[in-house]
Amino acid sequence: MKPPTKPQPATSLPRAPKEDAGKRSTTYLIMMGIRLVCFALVLFVTPYSWYTWVFAAMAIFLPYLAVVIANVSADMTAPTALGPERMIEAPAPSPAPTATAAPAPQVIRIDESPQEPAGDS
Repeated sequence: MKPPTKPQPATSLPRAPKEDAGKRSTTYLIMMGIRLVCFALVLFVTPYSWYTWVFAAMAIFLPYLAVVIANVSADMTAPTALGPERMIEAPAPSPAPTATAAPAPQVIRIDESPQEPAGDS
């Protein structure tokens, strides 16, 4: 494989590790906040009914979902790096025009004449 002759475009680079860790921790903390609210709703909302079980299930399963979503979402939105050898080369500059006289431009004229409507005869 030949060494790349052009640098990697900055727009195709993946997200910086520090920025990626910040986004993952923010996602995780938001989901843990939702879990805390669900846990509080289980304890303080009365009368107990079917929705109490829904809040309890969310409080139990949200830690697992938070870890999975925080770790997977970072990979889904990351752009893939472009290989510099696959980039399109710029066309070679055209030679400078010579000092010869250019031919006169051709003019094409289109004349429209009014037509009589069909069926007037």
